Amino acid sequence: MTYKRILLKLSGEALMGQKPYGIDPAIVQSIAKDVSKVVSKNVQLAIVVGGGNIFRGLKGSADGMDRATADYVGMLATVMNAISLQDGLERAGVETRVQTAIEMQEIAEPYIRRRAIRHLEKGRVVVFGGGCGNPFFTTDTTAALRAAEINADAVMKATKVDGVYDKDPNQYTNAKKYEKLTYHQVLTDEIAVMDSTAIALCKDNNIPILVFDIFKEGNISRAADGESIGSLIS
Repeated sequence: MTYKRILLKLSGEALMGQKPYGIDPAIVQSIAKDVSKVVSKNVQLAIVVGGGNIFRGLKGSADGMDRATADYVGMLATVMNAISLQDGLERAGVETRVQTAIEMQEIAEPYIRRRAIRHLEKGRVVVFGGGCGNPFFTTDTTAALRAAEINADAVMKATKVDGVYDKDPNQYTNAKKYEKLTYHQVLTDEIAVMDSTAIALCKDNNIPILVFDIFKEGNISRAADGESIGSLIS
């Protein structure tokens, strides 16, 4: 295995599959099956999950909500996804803990860095919900922050496309896919892969980012194996 400890970033949209809203149980089970393969190879895996399939703070703000309030609602949506993901993982035989940046002791542990690392060392998957606990920060930034805190070898961003393109491949047939990019290239060219705060955090801590297609079965395991899939930012 190329990596010993990975931070997997799952978008909320990835969990809804082809549904217009909510969570597709088939997608959750597919992700759980793939994660179980990774864990069986003694790779430590933490997950940050978004909430865009339920509520997106930026959209709520654009529709007139107070931005901080909208972001807090979005954070609660990520906790719903984290608990759903935990259920799917445990049904696949993967021991899982959910930690939230906003305390909800009846349903999850509070985020404690040392406890999260200890869970990982014991072979448990840790799912981080609630974003980073503060408004105005995306779950991409949370993924970069948690990756730095737990000393992850890489951030793996699982999305609906098979890598990073110079423009939207769903709209433009001539969109060019990047196999490899530098952090500087992403920041200066304003390539829409993660927000600039997340990219800068990974750059400062020298954490590579791999972007790949979540819907291709087995891709999480392939990425953990170090196979050349998707796009690498380093």
